[in-house]
Amino acid sequence: MEKLYLPEGDLIDTPENQAATASLTALMQAQSEGRLLEGRAVRCDVDHNLYVKLPCGEGIIPHREGALGIAEGTTKDIVLITRVNKPVCFTVIGFEHTDTGCRPVLSRRIAQQRCREEFLDHLQLGDIIPARITRLETFGAFCDIGCGLPALLPIADISVSRILHPSDRLRVGMEILGVVSSLENDRICLSHRELLGTWEENASRFHVGETVAGIVRSVEPYGIFVELSPNLAGLAEPHPGVRVGQQAAVYIKSVQPEKLKIKLALIDAQDSDQPPAPPEYFITDGPLTHWRYSPEGCHRVIERHFERV
Repeated sequence: MEKLYLPEGDLIDTPENQAATASLTALMQAQSEGRLLEGRAVRCDVDHNLYVKLPCGEGIIPHREGALGIAEGTTKDIVLITRVNKPVCFTVIGFEHTDTGCRPVLSRRIAQQRCREEFLDHLQLGDIIPARITRLETFGAFCDIGCGLPALLPIADISVSRILHPSDRLRVGMEILGVVSSLENDRICLSHRELLGTWEENASRFHVGETVAGIVRSVEPYGIFVELSPNLAGLAEPHPGVRVGQQAAVYIKSVQPEKLKIKLALIDAQDSDQPPAPPEYFITDGPLTHWRYSPEGCHRVIERHFERV
């Protein structure tokens, strides 16, 4: 689906945004057109007003206009404090005279309200949308899915291959795609693993007899699970001294689609501090109505249905 409301930061460096914020005259025109713009928040004062750096000077987002729910008390002021030194979206709602001249008055709340009414409220299960990772917790990743409004990506839905923490796969600021998996009580949840390919799609990139790179994801008494790609892992025999998170070299002994198994032989494992790689997607367009990970005829079925209105 077409995405008109983007994560904060996607507009700030565009020529259109630069032109619309270049002068007070341009900002007045943007106000009359109801344009959605962006600038960088550079300060939050003691009253929690945000100050935004613009090419033509400085604008102010009054406290009540800082985010949806601030005025009602359902959103905490921490969401304003944490925007300092980051892009914020806004619409121009007026101008005020100060000792240093005319200052534009901005509203992030209105921009978010429009995003909710015109975009988020129309989402359906299975829609694929862009998002930006904003915070990582043990249970999942929070994402900006438009104008700073959040969605949760639970850790179990990040990939089929299991990870101990979202930081194993994601980093703050990373741009991803997500599938809308839940819409309950005005809370949106995303899933990510469906876009990373089926077992067969991933396994087709590996062949018996090859030695390839992987990441140790789990060390069990009966063997070592090595991730070959985010949606594909194989099992190697136990080996002393191997630890979760190490980079591994593995020899592919067999590929068994009917059992969802890849048997490996561990050649080497070593510590590494490589950052997570950007995701590679097999699916980039939606909507999805049904996704099946396991091959046809496999005794173990892994699939998901997305019920649409």
